[in-house]
Amino acid sequence: MKITGTFIFFLFLIPLQSLNAQSELKVVIVNLESDKGKVIVDLLDKDEKSIKDKTCEISGNKCTLVFKDLKDGQYAIRHIHDENENGELDTNFIGMPKEGFGYSNDPKGKFGPPDFDEWLFTVAGDTEIQITTRYL
Repeated sequence: MKITGTFIFFLFLIPLQSLNAQSELKVVIVNLESDKGKVIVDLLDKDEKSIKDKTCEISGNKCTLVFKDLKDGQYAIRHIHDENENGELDTNFIGMPKEGFGYSNDPKGKFGPPDFDEWLFTVAGDTEIQITTRYL
C-alpha cells in the first residue's frame, strides 16, 4: 500500500480537529414561581470570570437556553428571576433577595451565596444541566 502526502496530512488533521471541538451546554432553569419577567443567566469560567450572559423567556415556570461553542472544561452558572425586568436582583432592607435565584449544582449557602467551588460543573461534549430556582 502506497501512502501519499495527502493521506498523511489527513491523518494529522483529524486529531487537530478534535482538539478544537466545541461543545454545547443546555441549561434548564426550573421552579420559577411565575412566567412574569425574565431570567438572567451568567456563565462563568473556572476562575470565576463571567464569560457569557443571556436573558431567557419563561414559559410554564421554567426556561431553557443554550450556550454554544464552549471548550470542554469547568464552568459555573448563577441566575436570577428578574420579575420586574430591572436587570438586577432586588433585595430587602437587610440584603435578602426578594426575587428568585440559583446556582449550578443547586448548592445552598449559609448567610450568603455558596462557595464558588460548589457551583462548578464539567462540560465534556454536549452537556445538559438543570438548576432549581430558590426564593426566600
